[in-house]
Amino acid sequence: MAWRKKSGSYSSASSSPGTSPCYHDEREKVPKGHVPMVAGCGERVVVPVRLLADPCIAELLDMAAQQYGYGQSGVLRIPCDADHFRRVVGGALQRSS
Repeated sequence: MAWRKKSGSYSSASSSPGTSPCYHDEREKVPKGHVPMVAGCGERVVVPVRLLADPCIAELLDMAAQQYGYGQSGVLRIPCDADHFRRVVGGALQRSS
């Protein structure tokens, strides 16, 4: 997975960035079937919509609703650190394959 912090630096959670459907490039539009999210200290990621039904992702969405409400404007904020969010999304990707 390729992740971009607001500062523009990249870090990779896998040895081959770009192979995961979860990525974000601010110069590109959000691909059809994906949802942009922000986790941790501003790390942005585009998550496939099919993962939103995963119980672990759904729990993070419930946490976001409790903390920020349903009226968030802009990109959806997830109230957890970026490392935890990476693990949750990675697990959901494995379960969806």
